[in-house]
Amino acid sequence: MCICQGLISSCGSSCQYSGHSPLAIVMQPLPEFLTFAAVGAFAQLVDGALGMAYGVASSAMLLGLGLPPALASASVHYAETFTCGASGISHLLAGNVRRRLFWSLVIPGVIGAVIGVYVVSHVPATWMRLALTPYLLGTGIFLLLRNARGTRHPSDDAPRSPPALGLVAGFADAMGGGGWSALTVTTMVARGATPRMVIGTVHLAKCVVSAAASVSFLLHTGAPHATSVLGLIAGGVTVAPLGALFARRVSPRTVTLLAAVAVLVLGVNNVVKAFH
Repeated sequence: MCICQGLISSCGSSCQYSGHSPLAIVMQPLPEFLTFAAVGAFAQLVDGALGMAYGVASSAMLLGLGLPPALASASVHYAETFTCGASGISHLLAGNVRRRLFWSLVIPGVIGAVIGVYVVSHVPATWMRLALTPYLLGTGIFLLLRNARGTRHPSDDAPRSPPALGLVAGFADAMGGGGWSALTVTTMVARGATPRMVIGTVHLAKCVVSAAASVSFLLHTGAPHATSVLGLIAGGVTVAPLGALFARRVSPRTVTLLAAVAVLVLGVNNVVKAFH
């Protein structure tokens, strides 16, 4: 009972969004938790089918529920520290991680994430939504065009990361709550790198970058919104075993379309709100 009261108190104190009620939509604690769990489950299914877009999908839906950009991004990064950690360790044990690529992504990625957290935590929420609109629209268009582009024949050589890739991906990921894998995986696969090596290394690097972003959010914004974080983790962990089955039954093109539409709708919604 005390735990539930603590969660309710945490929600009430951390979710006063510019004069609105604790949540943009009125929910009791359990339905609220289930809503965040559903967000985490859907995002995990998308990630399982595409190998990316967990952060983009989950943060887009959290923003749609009314969470401020900083709180949405923080919740996603707290959850990703666990989900990407489990995935990254699995890839490491399977031999899908390359050390040189890992360090070339992690070091600039952490720096970019810390800078991104500072920016998103100190800029007013309304301004951040406007600033994130081009990013969301661009990500949605990118996802729509992703499968339309041809790919190179994969190379068995150790993949190389462009110098600024980790820095840009870490910054964009912290600012928008997602986009790390979308930027890093597609860039290196398009350069001819072996997908499994890229995905494995990127997931392990994402764990470290998310941990750094989480610590930064803790310092800048305080304790996380417990209900959203626990819901995202619970939904993602519950659905994770179904990821492979989902990827086998539903074509990646279909999932890409669904994720792109969701992100584009949020971006258009931000534009509409800006003029009202």
